[in-house]
Amino acid sequence: MNYRDLLLEIGTEEIPAGFLLWVHKEILAIARKEMESFRIPFSGMESYATPRRIALLIKGVAERQEDAVQEAKGPAWKSAFDANGNPTKAAHGFARSRGIDVSDLEMREVGGVQYSFAISRTEGLPAKEMLPEVMLRIIKSIVFPKNMYWNESMVRFARPIRWLLCLWEDEVIPFQYAGLTSGRTTRGHRFMGKKEISVPHTGAYLDLLYDNYVIADPEKRREKMLAGIAALEKEIEGHADISPDLADENLHLVEYPVPFYGSFDEAYLEMPEEVLTTTMASHQRYFPVRDGNDKLKALFVGVSNNRATNMGVVREGNERVLRARLADANFFWKEDQKKPLAGIVKKLGSVVYQEQLGSLYEKCERSRDLAGHLAAMLHLDEETIAHVDRTAFLAKADLLTHMVYEFPELRGVMGREYAKRNSEPSRVALGIYEQYLPESAGGTLPSDTVGAVVGFADRMDTVVACHKVGLEPTGSQDPYGLRRAARCMNELIWGMPMDVDLEDFVRYAAKRVEAEESVVDAVLAFLRQRLLMQLKERGCSHEMVTMAMDVIWWRPLRLWEFLETLMEISSEEWFQKLATAVGRVNNILQKTESVEAVWREGLFENSWEKTLGDALSSQRKAIEDAMKDFQWKKVAGILAELEAPVTAFFDNVMVMAENEEIRVNRLGLLEDCRRLFARVGNIASLKQ
Repeated sequence: MNYRDLLLEIGTEEIPAGFLLWVHKEILAIARKEMESFRIPFSGMESYATPRRIALLIKGVAERQEDAVQEAKGPAWKSAFDANGNPTKAAHGFARSRGIDVSDLEMREVGGVQYSFAISRTEGLPAKEMLPEVMLRIIKSIVFPKNMYWNESMVRFARPIRWLLCLWEDEVIPFQYAGLTSGRTTRGHRFMGKKEISVPHTGAYLDLLYDNYVIADPEKRREKMLAGIAALEKEIEGHADISPDLADENLHLVEYPVPFYGSFDEAYLEMPEEVLTTTMASHQRYFPVRDGNDKLKALFVGVSNNRATNMGVVREGNERVLRARLADANFFWKEDQKKPLAGIVKKLGSVVYQEQLGSLYEKCERSRDLAGHLAAMLHLDEETIAHVDRTAFLAKADLLTHMVYEFPELRGVMGREYAKRNSEPSRVALGIYEQYLPESAGGTLPSDTVGAVVGFADRMDTVVACHKVGLEPTGSQDPYGLRRAARCMNELIWGMPMDVDLEDFVRYAAKRVEAEESVVDAVLAFLRQRLLMQLKERGCSHEMVTMAMDVIWWRPLRLWEFLETLMEISSEEWFQKLATAVGRVNNILQKTESVEAVWREGLFENSWEKTLGDALSSQRKAIEDAMKDFQWKKVAGILAELEAPVTAFFDNVMVMAENEEIRVNRLGLLEDCRRLFARVGNIASLKQ
């Protein structure tokens, strides 16, 4: 059988960079699924993406489909054929139902038993007959987050499709889509390449595009972009601040990267660094430039999609655009400083937070009160409590500044900078910024308690208030980001750390919005579910998380400490023996009527009963005190001491004695044992 490479190219108008990052991988998954569903063998796949094209190369495509094999299990072989090997009525009936001759039945062993099997094979068709449909299904399966119509075909795609190329080695695979017919013609770079390029065979595709200033392979495009930037860095005696996300965005904005550099007025360096980097990176997609001491220089590096005859013209045009943006930012910077943050706070009352939840000022006041309650719960010192209160008061004031209105991503950053210039305490200024940390799971945590407490309180108010007015998450819908808020609260609890009593805090927050008890229950259930999922993501088993959460889920910090101890001891031999013994205790008691945890030493018949009774008596208060004080290591030590007497009891004592008084006494001893271990959780569930 011969194998040939298959190439599909979807030529379009410029597709947004964010879409290309997604489709680059998505098309591989789609194509693999379709090729396998059509039973067409292939050896590998590659995908390419530029703003004007999405391409798929499927390597080593076979000329024919694989044969379809269907297997059906029939009656047991001994029922289908007699001792002489002759088919029975059962065999004839089964073969007839499958449309094959009885002589074609095969013997297969399943679970140690031999059965008759009907095997039918359908010969594969030529792949050429299937490939047009496969290509159509691949294209139709690409559904972008946002799609558009552009002609009477009513096809939807991220951007209008302008051409289709499909080659199987040197042969065109014809199909029609969106009013276009596939062929062997592609297009070069919009400005530097040919308008039409005939591709003779799949092997020539990448080279022909390169000759026409299109680097289809994103990784090769990245190499050229970074090499060009490295050459510029030597010339400007600085290094470009290349973040992965910005590099990816630039990479998918061009077909042929041509790095260049430009400059701006050094006077703008007096503004906060984040203003400059946001203006350059977020709005213009430029890479900021730093010197050897990592300080910003009045330079930037951009990536053009066009190698102009005079790159000086490109530089001047970009400098002009950046100059205007920085001039605006500088104006906002100076205007905002004319009034202190404290003077803006009251204006938050004119901003609607949510129709049913009042203004942003009212939300801030609720969060401020919650922050004070949390600070007291955490037993913070008076100075820190004062900083928390001031930070919560000023927390959202910068949202009404000119700078944040123009650059929303600078919320918190500008609050910090304006607070510094208002002579607010340094911890307050930092807290205004750090209230938003972490921005997502695994993100940077606050460096100080002040911002952590204010941010936690604000998130809890959001969660409780939204539940009160029926805005809790449903399915994939979570417009107020409550799942993210819950996740970030847990990150703060574990990372700072903060020993928060969620039940107490939720109830307090519910009072501030006059929520009913049903809302409290709903919020607690929501937080518990998010906590469960996060702990499993941290590597804890479902059984272990469930056991620990049943004990103390509402104190996530203590819960995590408990889980750390359980993870340390759960695989140890003594713990597994204890889990087995506790399981036996539970099983025996489940089969008996209600038993009191009462026993008398005078009814013990042997030393093993007495040893267990003495152990329970001596360790009962110790384990209660250790659990109360969250001394998990001590709890583990007590469990280790109890393992031997419990195991020995089961090894040597018959619980269900004939003498009723002795039997009831032993069951009472086991009930006492069960209740003691129940304080620690369902230990039996951790038996491996």
